[in-house]
Order: sequence, then C-alpha cells, then structure tokens
Amino acid sequence: MPPNQSKAQLYAAIRRDSRAGMSGRELRRKYNVGYHTVNAALTSAFPEKRKEYPARASKLDPFKPFKPFIDETLRADLDAPRKQRHTIKRIFERLLDEHGMTDIAYQTVRDYVDRRKPQIRLAAGREPPQVFIPQTYRPGEQAEVDFGEVTVELRGERTVLYLFSLRMSFSGRSVQRVSDSGGQEAFLEGHVHAFTVLGGVPHGKIRYDNLKAAVAKVLGLSRARTESERWTAFRSHYGIDDPFYCIPGIEGAHEKGGVEGQIGY
Repeated sequence: MPPNQSKAQLYAAIRRDSRAGMSGRELRRKYNVGYHTVNAALTSAFPEKRKEYPARASKLDPFKPFKPFIDETLRADLDAPRKQRHTIKRIFERLLDEHGMTDIAYQTVRDYVDRRKPQIRLAAGREPPQVFIPQTYRPGEQAEVDFGEVTVELRGERTVLYLFSLRMSFSGRSVQRVSDSGGQEAFLEGHVHAFTVLGGVPHGKIRYDNLKAAVAKVLGLSRARTESERWTAFRSHYGIDDPFYCIPGIEGAHEKGGVEGQIGY
C-alpha cells in the first residue's frame, strides 16, 4: 500500500481501476497487495475495522519549550525576508544549541514543522493560493453540493433543519432533501436521494465544502484532505472518484456559487 494512504483510500483506488477494466492480477501488481485484499476491496467499499492502539506521546510534548519555540520562530518568519527565514535544519540546530534538546530525531522536528507551518499561515490570515475553475461543462459532467442549516416555519414555529442540495453544473437541475439531523447519515442519504432522482451519478468533479461529514482534516493550504473513512468508502461505492474540496472561507463559497446562489434563492 502506498505511504500515507488509508485502507479506505486503497479500496477506493482498486475499485476505480477495476471499473476502468484492470484485471485482478494487474491490480495486485499495481498496488503490491495480495488476492484477499483485492477481493475484499471489490466485494465491499467498507474495509474491516482495525484494532486501534493508543497514540504515543510526542517527545515534543507541551511542558517542554520546544513546541512554543518552533511556533514563535514560524510566526516570526512570516514577515522575515525570504533569505532570512528558518529552514527546518536551522530550527533543529537552534533547538540543540539554545534549548538543550536531546534524544529527539530530526524527523520528529520536521514532522511537527510540516504540520504547524500551514496552520500558522492560515491563523495569520495569509491568503491561500487561487486557482482557475472552468465554467463550461458537458451534460452530466460536474455537480456542486451544499449541506447546512435552514430555518423554516414548522407548525407555526421557527425550526432549524438541515438542507442537502446537489446541483448539476450543466443544466442547473438540483435535488434537495431536508433532514432534522446534520450528521453524516443525513449527508450520505442526501446523495442517495439525489442519485435516485437524477437516475445516475455525475461524472467528473463534484465540489464540496470542508464538511465534517466528509473531511476529517484540512491539510494546510493545499486541496489535500484527510477524508473520513465512511465517506471514502461511500464515494468509492458510488464511483465518485474525483471530489473537489473548496478552499476554506468566503473564497471557497465562490468556487461553488451555483448551489450557494440557489440555496439563497
């Protein structure tokens, strides 16, 4: 299995390539897995649960000055001239020389910096990269999804419910479903309802916010996401192979303005 790939993502990739016509032997060779793994992936999009082990505490634990020093250094680098910013190697050396750090590997410091640097940039309000999104589509090619609170008059009382909306990008046709829950089950049921009404699944990209029902973690300024296991398995089952996650904030709303405007209407 490729590094940093979850089992659900592996299953989704195997199922996608199988739909594209790859044989079992080709799948085993490509993903370096055995017959049972390929068979399990093609049988069910939901991997069996692994036994979870308690996470080990990091040596860069909070009661030592190492993490605060790294965070403060990264914040200072935001406004420093490019050539004067700290490399990870320089941060590691300063921890050794100035803070007496011992028994901590360079890779441990590197992993922490890689995780914290994009978080600090976002917290400081630094703009994420902009991208161009085409606004011309072929029939059935792309769609946009929104899922959030709506207030309605229900039996004479204002009630907060949750509206799932899927809008086709070419035709503008949309399907909505209202639920009294904002949980993952309602999010998934909204998809099933929309696919049933439309008679199929949109091909190409489907654009999403960074909803907790789908996204477990936003990975810095990139569009990479750690998806929830159940969502990865669900979209694999329905052949949603190219989800497009909008950037956080108001800029992300503009990336799926069709469904946002329709819900506003």
